[in-house]
Amino acid sequence: MTDPTIGHLRVNGATLHYEVRGHGPLLLLIPGGTGGAASLDGIADDLAAEYTVATYDPRGMSRSTLDDPEAEQRVAQHADDAFRILQLLSPGEPARVFGSSSGAITALHLLTAHPERVQRLVAHEPPIVEVLPDAAEHRALIARVQATFRTQGLMPAMAVFAAGLKKDGDTTEPKAEIKLPPQAAARAEQTMANLPYFVGRIVPSFMSYAPDIHRLEELSDRLVLACGQDSRGELPYRPAALLTERLGTELLHFPGGHTGLTTHPAEFGELLRKALRA
Repeated sequence: MTDPTIGHLRVNGATLHYEVRGHGPLLLLIPGGTGGAASLDGIADDLAAEYTVATYDPRGMSRSTLDDPEAEQRVAQHADDAFRILQLLSPGEPARVFGSSSGAITALHLLTAHPERVQRLVAHEPPIVEVLPDAAEHRALIARVQATFRTQGLMPAMAVFAAGLKKDGDTTEPKAEIKLPPQAAARAEQTMANLPYFVGRIVPSFMSYAPDIHRLEELSDRLVLACGQDSRGELPYRPAALLTERLGTELLHFPGGHTGLTTHPAEFGELLRKALRA
């Protein structure tokens, strides 16, 4: 593993922890969920052979601190954070960007708000459920998750959330256990520490976000929407699949499911490299 250069960037209402490794044109990796920059280590090192790879902890996660720990979170603010990192690390050239899950939502808003800063974007399973015809059902799911979190606590809320993400008709049979790389297993403690913030502040804000589809149509030549090949039929898969139909583009399939970059880092990184070159 390459030791990254670590920096801190003051932005409006927060201090961001970011890491840079490698040489070449800038590639910004925006994490989703609760993993922060560390969740991208498995692909960042390989990509650093071709790119200057920047990763960071989104505001409120891991080592990126909020001035006000109770501050409401907004997609536009998170996208502005990404913009500030691009301005810092690649002020004269547009950059390549990858985002996964909630990080892909951040990246989509970044593209529509600052298209001059994004040369190419690969957005992996952004859960933009507002584009779906049954969006009302998913709003109700988010409300149930929040109510459960307030009245019963974190793990019952996570159970409600996980059940809502499954594909229709999915059974409760346990899936075959996937052995995680050592680095991924070691991140479990930090992931758990980020969960309350993720469930309480990120999920309701990000999953109620509606992208500017007309603007994405105008910018579709630099946008690649992607999903996990094992995610078919699950809620995080459906918005990207529907949006590719709307934009007239092709859906790229990465190995694994929603967390494929963690479970299949080598294969994921190689396919991402090809997608960024195309």
